[in-house]
Amino acid sequence: MEFKDYEEFWPFYLSQHSKRSTRGWHFVGTSFVFVFIIAALITLNFWLVLLAPVTAYAFAWFSHFFIEGNKPATFGHPIWSLRADFRMYRLILLRKLDKELSKYKLAG
Repeated sequence: MEFKDYEEFWPFYLSQHSKRSTRGWHFVGTSFVFVFIIAALITLNFWLVLLAPVTAYAFAWFSHFFIEGNKPATFGHPIWSLRADFRMYRLILLRKLDKELSKYKLAG
């Protein structure tokens, strides 16, 4: 699928995360990004940073293949997908994702 910009991509990204459990797996995976970065800074073992994307993608891709039943948007739009993942993470954290989903008439 082609999109003219990120804002056009965003509703598509949300639609690819229609199930609450998919979003939950993404949230856990993205949380591990912060865990590994903090652990790397505390221990000064910067190899831990390499585990951040591996773990995050493992959780996210598991949810797409086994829960959502679709192909991760990362495969077609890697940069926008990363940006959208952090946006979705922030909205979940602030408990504003349901409002965002309803804006695009997607289930909460």
